[in-house]
Amino acid sequence: MTKFFSFARKGAVITAVSVLLSAAAFSQASLRKALDFDGDGKVDFTVVRPSNNTWYISKSGGGETYQNFGLANEDFVEPGDFDGDGKADISVWRDTTGVWYRFNSSDGTFTAVQFGISGDEPVARDYDGDNKADLAVVRRTNGAMIWYILRSTDGGFSAAQFGLSTDYVAPGDYDGDGKFDMAVQRPGATASAQSTYYVLKSGDGGLLVNFFGLSNDLVVPGDYDGDGKTDFAVVREGSTPTDPLTWYIQKSTDGNLLAYQFGLTGTDLIAQGDYDGDGKTDIGVWRDSNGQFFALQTGSGLSLLTRVWGIPNDFPAASYDTH
Repeated sequence: MTKFFSFARKGAVITAVSVLLSAAAFSQASLRKALDFDGDGKVDFTVVRPSNNTWYISKSGGGETYQNFGLANEDFVEPGDFDGDGKADISVWRDTTGVWYRFNSSDGTFTAVQFGISGDEPVARDYDGDNKADLAVVRRTNGAMIWYILRSTDGGFSAAQFGLSTDYVAPGDYDGDGKFDMAVQRPGATASAQSTYYVLKSGDGGLLVNFFGLSNDLVVPGDYDGDGKTDFAVVREGSTPTDPLTWYIQKSTDGNLLAYQFGLTGTDLIAQGDYDGDGKTDIGVWRDSNGQFFALQTGSGLSLLTRVWGIPNDFPAASYDTH
């Protein structure tokens, strides 16, 4: 779970004191819009600074935005397109009160909505397919995981039990119907045991089960092959701080496995996103030691994109979708 200015890994904890435009890629577009603050179809480099509670946004279309918003150590970074204008809204969920706070990019207004209680985990995504992020939290209670969703289409409320309290959330549009599915990664008996994904498909209500990755892997959802479906993807840390991070991606197009070594175990936070606007999620990290983004772009072969943005102890907003 990614807390404001704090990134909890399964195998280790790094404290950084502290989110297509084609019809076929509906829900994946909402993943990109969660961090596309200028509406040009590309994820913008964004960090949040705990020392002054400020969001620093470097827009891919040009220009920069600095916005004081949220409280360090109380809020979870939860960006998304909540007002449906095709641009990301600065948003947080406050654990102490269960209140969502955001700036709407469409008109610059401020919104506060109470939804959830302390101890919940925020999972705002577009579950109803209306191109707006829905307020949602997961509550772990009595050994079970309960999903609470406030639909943006009609303001209706739904609650569903899916997963165990020891699971990790992994929401995504795995069936490509334009709606996010409730999904979890279930660890095995040990850190090195195989993990299992369970997905409740919104398209037909069926259950998708996939054995993929190890218990201690980080879940890094995204549409890495550009087919409009979330791919099963994990990042595996090395045994020492200088070891590389290894990315394993199972493509939904053909089921084939991709593997890349990208990033360093001891200094990098996960920051995957579509930085080149080609409709595919790019492998990405942010290096805490020097405040630099690195992205492996997939648009025309594999090319490296780098951007110095931020300072040590900032939090890359793209890590909100790492679990």
